Amino acid sequence: MLVKRVCRITVMGATLTLLAGCATSSGIEEEVTDDYFARDLPGISADPLMSPVDNPILEARSLHNPPPTLIRRALLAQHERWVGTPYRLGGSSFRGVDCSALVQNVFSDTFRFELPRTTEEQVHAGQEVDPDALRPGDLVFFRPPGVYRHVGIYVGEGRFLHASTSRGVMISKLDNRYWQRHFWQARRTLEPTQLAQRLGDSGEG
Repeated sequence: MLVKRVCRITVMGATLTLLAGCATSSGIEEEVTDDYFARDLPGISADPLMSPVDNPILEARSLHNPPPTLIRRALLAQHERWVGTPYRLGGSSFRGVDCSALVQNVFSDTFRFELPRTTEEQVHAGQEVDPDALRPGDLVFFRPPGVYRHVGIYVGEGRFLHASTSRGVMISKLDNRYWQRHFWQARRTLEPTQLAQRLGDSGEG
C-alpha cells in the first residue's frame, strides 16, 4: 500500500513538471555559441541611446498605425529587461523563470495579450505558420529528446528570445544546430499589425 502511494505521488509530481513545460538541465541543451545582446543585433546599433523599454512603446503611441517593425524593437527591449535572469522550472519572476513563463510575461507586458501558462497550452494558441514565413512576435516551439518541450519568441533576423536552461534568458539563432535539429513548429497568436497596435495601446486606460 505504501509503495503504491509513493508511486502515485511520484507520477503526480512528474505530471506537474511536464505541464510547466520546458526542457530541464539534463545535460541536453543548445550548443552554447550564440548569446546576443539587443544592442548588438542588426538594426539596433543605430539607436545606442534607446531606453531599454520606453522608446519603442512611446514611438508606437505617436503613430496612428504603428508598423510591425516596432514589435521587434519592443521584444529586444524586453530582452534587455530579462537578460541574465536564471532559468528555474516553475519560476515566473526575475529571480528565475522558465520558458513558457517568460513568453507569457513578455506578451502580457508588451502587448497586453494573455497567453496560457504552459508550453503544452501555448502550442495550441493562434495559427501554425510556415518557418519560412516567421514574423517578429511569432512563437517558436522545439521538441528536444525526451518528454519536455521548449518555447521562445521570434524577434527577427533568424533569432529568438527564450529562457535557456543552461544560460537563462538570452537570444539564440534558429539555425544553431541544436535548435535547428529539434525545431517543432511556429505559431502566430495575432497578426503583426494587431500586435503592433496593441503595443501602441499598451499602458493606456
